[in-house]
Amino acid sequence: MTDITLQHYSAYESLKLRRHPGGVLEVIMGAKGGKPGKLSTADDRMHRELADIWRDIDTDPDTRVVVIRGEGKGFSGGGDLELVQQMADDFDVRTRVWREARDLVYNIINCNKPIVSAMHGAAVGAGLVAGLLADISIAARDARIIDGHTRLGVTAGDHAAIVWPLLCGMAKAKYYLMLCETVTGEEAERIGLVSLCVDEAELISRAFEVANKLAAGSQTAIRWTKYSLNNWLRMAGPSFDTSLALEFMGFGGPDVKEGIQSLRERRAPNFRPDSPF
Repeated sequence: MTDITLQHYSAYESLKLRRHPGGVLEVIMGAKGGKPGKLSTADDRMHRELADIWRDIDTDPDTRVVVIRGEGKGFSGGGDLELVQQMADDFDVRTRVWREARDLVYNIINCNKPIVSAMHGAAVGAGLVAGLLADISIAARDARIIDGHTRLGVTAGDHAAIVWPLLCGMAKAKYYLMLCETVTGEEAERIGLVSLCVDEAELISRAFEVANKLAAGSQTAIRWTKYSLNNWLRMAGPSFDTSLALEFMGFGGPDVKEGIQSLRERRAPNFRPDSPF
């Protein structure tokens, strides 16, 4: 196992990259910017890097399979509140982050290398996009998967509309996304939201076991299978584009301001009783 210092990935600061034997690339979120033991959040830089890295992985001749995981107390935190505040206040920031959010989803879908995610602790925000759009998603039994958009006062955009109904069905998707309910890793496996759930002690070893099997297989066959199956996601592109546009329109509205303030004050939000829609 070696940390990567190759020019191909030299621009990345919030992601730690390691090469493993057999063409397995490990992507660790929050390894450089965050404090040890803290849950990584998608600040300006991490949000951009999570969107961009899949293009570089796609063209990396030394990578066959990717394992993405978090370090410390969880897989990924929600969006950095300072960035969310900037999005609410500044149209240019909102537009830039919208583009990155769009690219994050489509770049993962279009990356030709298979992706394995290993989720433990909290799995929220931009990291959760990669966690659930991964080709093989593995969660610890007590992992806490949360799509927190409606709690913030915006539409469940990101990856939600493109993949949750396909994975766990419309009824479950609406329940968890509209109510912002937590899904444990065990429940996520039961409803089909993730591929596998295991005890947390086995999570990383199981993820690499799966990755090594993929790396040892026919790369043409595996990549073309991924490409074919992901056409189901591409067909859902218009639904995703709509949800993302509505999410970012919400960042310019009054509810998100109350959502941000309530999170900072650690209280329940007091949203408007009605909507102009």
